[in-house]
Amino acid sequence: MASTNLNPRVVTLGTAGGPRWWTGENAGKRAGISTAVVVGESVYLVDAGTGVGNQLMKAGFTPANLRGIFLTHLHSDHTIDLASLAIFGMFTLPAGKAPISIIGPGDRGALPPVSPRAVTAPQPVFAQNPTPGTASMFEHLMQAYATDLNDRVIDALRPSPLDHFIASDIVIPAGTGYHPNENPTPKGFAPFEIYRDELVTVTATLVKHPPIAPAFAFRFDTAEGSVAISGDTAPCQNLVALAKDTDLLLHEAIDFDWVQRAYGSVGTLEAQASMDHHRASHTSPEQAIEIAHQAGASTLALHHLVPGTTPLQVWEAHAAKFSGNYLVPNDLDTISFSRVNSEMAAVR
Repeated sequence: MASTNLNPRVVTLGTAGGPRWWTGENAGKRAGISTAVVVGESVYLVDAGTGVGNQLMKAGFTPANLRGIFLTHLHSDHTIDLASLAIFGMFTLPAGKAPISIIGPGDRGALPPVSPRAVTAPQPVFAQNPTPGTASMFEHLMQAYATDLNDRVIDALRPSPLDHFIASDIVIPAGTGYHPNENPTPKGFAPFEIYRDELVTVTATLVKHPPIAPAFAFRFDTAEGSVAISGDTAPCQNLVALAKDTDLLLHEAIDFDWVQRAYGSVGTLEAQASMDHHRASHTSPEQAIEIAHQAGASTLALHHLVPGTTPLQVWEAHAAKFSGNYLVPNDLDTISFSRVNSEMAAVR
């Protein structure tokens, strides 16, 4: 990939995590998790949290700029507006545009283990198809909107989203020892390529976000710089390997003090199970900093902030612990990961 002043950068479309609308002080400042990796005029979207379409417009892009949509995992806060992006997006796509790839986890293949807090085992939802992957999920979403889509296609002569968006599942390489329950994050797992065009190469690794599996982190390499995006994960050496010497690492972060305040005194099994999940599946700012140090990342930016209402100064209080450039971006911030721009700035 030859350098052509690609100006590679990310735009933090949405920086809040969690399957909820955050309320209280500072509510409404952060949209659901979604990141635009921008190379030249092309956009590669990572996750499609609540509000992603509006945020994409506010950033100055439309679905016409999209080349690919990459889903780190299939929790709803990362996928909830995928349908709206495809259905509303078809009205802005020019004729002749190449189909947009939707790439994400495949079928889990087995239900997750029951929480040890459960008195009786809960019954799964849609037991006949309880763990659909990306391709199946997208097909079902479009089927759910068939009444609307057929009105547009037949009466208004609009294109179908199925003509413009092609969903596929990431195939985990054989021989890695991966199993959704017994070994969801194999040690020594080697990053593997999932997408390539003339602008970017995208590699993936398995990260630790129980009970969901598979859960991925992604790395985008361009001729001018690289960015790694953690997805949701507890501290994970697979991510360190993926992010080795990256120019920018976007890593999730949770405020564990909030977890204790929110659930610690409730006393219900649900609250206790929620605390178990957060502690096993997420990363504190201090832990994210350690991961960035181990990886040798030049810049660390915290996102997927939980809760989405934690005051900025709580996150920024950790800045001195990181030896590189430490950022806590707001929604719609732009962060360059261009080595070319960094070298030019250093010369100046």
